[in-house]
Formats: sequence, C-alpha cells, structure tokens
Amino acid sequence: MASDSTYTLYNYDPSEVAAIIFVVLFGLTTLVHIFQMIRTRSWFFIPFTIGGCFEAVGYVGRYLNSNETPNWTTGPFIMQSLLLLVAPAFFAASIYMILGRSIASTGHDNLSVIPVKWLTKIFVCGDVVSFLAQCAGGGFLSSAKTQSKITLGQNIIIAGLFIQIAFFGFFVVTAGIFNYRLWKCRDCISMSSIRVPWQKCFFVLYTASLFIMIRSIFRAIEYITGTNGPLMSTEVYLYIFDAALMFLTMLTFNIFSPKTLVTPQSATHDVESQESSKEMLDIRRDA
Repeated sequence: MASDSTYTLYNYDPSEVAAIIFVVLFGLTTLVHIFQMIRTRSWFFIPFTIGGCFEAVGYVGRYLNSNETPNWTTGPFIMQSLLLLVAPAFFAASIYMILGRSIASTGHDNLSVIPVKWLTKIFVCGDVVSFLAQCAGGGFLSSAKTQSKITLGQNIIIAGLFIQIAFFGFFVVTAGIFNYRLWKCRDCISMSSIRVPWQKCFFVLYTASLFIMIRSIFRAIEYITGTNGPLMSTEVYLYIFDAALMFLTMLTFNIFSPKTLVTPQSATHDVESQESSKEMLDIRRDA
C-alpha cells in the first residue's frame, strides 16, 4: 500500500527487468524515427515520435516504482499510467495523416467515402477528444481520495477509450472502402499511372491499426473489470497487449518509412538518381 494513497497502486510487484527492456526498446525505435523524420522531412510524423517518447518515459516510471516495492510513490505511478494510456493517441494522429496523404497521392481521391480535405481533420478531432477524455480520467484517478472519484475517473477513461475504438473502427472502414473501390476500378483506370505504392501503404496501415485496436480494446476491458480484475492484477497482460503491440507498431513504421509510403516512386527514383550523379561527379573530380 502506498503511503500517500488511499488505494493500492499495483496489485503486483512491478518487474524491474521488463520495465528496463521496454525503456530501451522504445528509446531506440523513437531515436530511429526521429532520424528518419529529419532525414526525409516527414514533419507530419512528429506526433508519432512524441508518442514514442511517452512510451519510453512511461516505462521509466514503472522502473522507478519497481525499486520502491511495496511503498510505491504516486509520482512515477501517475507518470506511467498517464503516458502509457495516451501515447497511442499520438500514434493514431500520424496514421490518420498517412491515410489522407496516401489517398491524395493516388490521384483518385474521388473514390474516398470522405472528402480528403476533411478526412484527416475528422479523425484527428476524434483523436483529440479521446486524448482529452483519457487525460481527464487519469487526472481524476491521480487525485482520487474516495472510491466514487476513482470510479468516475475510470469511467471517463473507458469513455475515452471507446471514442478511440469507434474512430479507429471508422478509420479502418474508410480505408477499406477506398481500397476496395480503387481495386475494383483497376480495369477502368490505368493502375500504372498511380506512382505511389498504395497497396503496400494500406497493408502497413491495416497492420498498425490492428495493433492499436487490440491494445485499445484490452485497455477498455482492463478498466471495465476494475482494479481487482484479472487484467489489472497480472502485469504480464500489460506487456503482451500494450507494450509489445505498441513497440511492433513503432517498429512497423521503422521498416516502412512513412515518407516512402506516400511519395511517388518516380520522385524517389529521381532523388536517388540525383544523389548517385553527385557521387559519380565527386569520384571523377577526385580522380
């Protein structure tokens, strides 16, 4: 029992080793994302890197608490609970932006069920509402002194998670409809004229969306079942259905750089050709 809390912060002893592993994993993948973002000037991916920082710092909080067992302090607990809760909202914001850019890059944005100029705005607004709700709920929990306030905070977080799930579900449906319409029109439009790797882009988006969706459903069930439920009482579930899935999400976009998913292939080829030409000129000059 934490000395400055009216309820048990953890129903288990937080693992020091697991926390350190994910601090390192999220720290490394975030650094790679920052390097990729600066190198390709993919500034729309800033929210994603912020989410990565939140994940790394969140597990630092768990590491700090693991060294305090059983007299946990609320500072690191609040840090880890809030940051790990809201980090995926930042991942989602960048993923929504990738979809809008990908659809526009195909030159067939008329096939989108939502006008491209509104698509990103709608999903990001939903993401912001979800983020604010989860922050508000986390704020209630961090200052809760009575069971009623604890319950209120949990209910607000659950509402925020369901908003996130609803918008993510709508996002997948929107992407799927466009994907289907574009594929169905392959005989009436010149697929070779589409210079962006749209099929690979949608595959990556579906994969990342699946990871985040599973994680959000897990979190919602976790808060619905409460502090004494099996999910909050067993630490391994957090690492399987949250930490591991969010790391895979970040790793996916390390492997498939967002810029390459929305940049016309000929433009990428032109850049590579220019770089090769510069290298050849340098070699001749040195010779």
